[in-house]
Amino acid sequence: MGLGIALVAAQKAQIPVTLVDTSQASIDKGLKLADKLLDKDVSKQRISKDDASATRERLRSTTRMDDLSDVDFVIEAVPEVPDLKCSIFSQLAQICPAHAVLATNTSSISITRIAASTTKDPTDLSAASRVVATHFMNPVPVQKGVEIISALQTSRDTRQKALDFVVTMGKVPSQSADTPGFLANRILMPYINEAILCLETGVGGIDDIDNIMKNGTNVPMGPLQLADFIGIDTCLAIMKVLHEETGDGKYRPAVLLRGMVEAGWLGKKSGKGFYDY
Repeated sequence: MGLGIALVAAQKAQIPVTLVDTSQASIDKGLKLADKLLDKDVSKQRISKDDASATRERLRSTTRMDDLSDVDFVIEAVPEVPDLKCSIFSQLAQICPAHAVLATNTSSISITRIAASTTKDPTDLSAASRVVATHFMNPVPVQKGVEIISALQTSRDTRQKALDFVVTMGKVPSQSADTPGFLANRILMPYINEAILCLETGVGGIDDIDNIMKNGTNVPMGPLQLADFIGIDTCLAIMKVLHEETGDGKYRPAVLLRGMVEAGWLGKKSGKGFYDY
């Protein structure tokens, strides 16, 4: 997800982008994928070779978060682990310039909680007011939708900068309140979870479930295939947030969903999910 956001920012918004990861191997893998995606666009005549080269030159990488000391806009895209995200934002508040927007790509975690992690003094809004969510849809180069979610602390200026920035990336923003799951996952994840429950309880098989939704509702892929592409672990993490923060039993994750994560069957990224890859 992070690579997709970086690539679109470099290509569509035409701005220099710094990729940050703790692992150089992960960075190398991401940049190799960027090269592959750009080559594919050139081969399909979507962009010229010069455009691809210019985009690639705008991408640089580092394993040091301290290298973000001169940026204007940060988008965090780590896994949906609240403590991890809060730790990162605590550091970003100290590293980034006082004007920098601190955005999170979280798909379900409270933005207000993340913003609060930037300071030990709840009355100090110097960094917290610059925290906002820019929740991109996967795959980022293809999907146009982006959710913009403000924390209680988020300033109007920060929200507007986030809206303006995603538009320069060629995206169509929708604004959501800071509630569990926001808009997209409040609607999408219970749909996927219900499909998994149908499989778990024998209502239908994998192909039957996906085919009826594709051929009956004209969606491009069925809910189980979509779960594989999102990541089974990501689906579970979001359902847990919905269930725990609302206390509503209708958001209880399917037992099969938990079991697949325990088995390491995380979908396309692991080579096995509801389908084999």
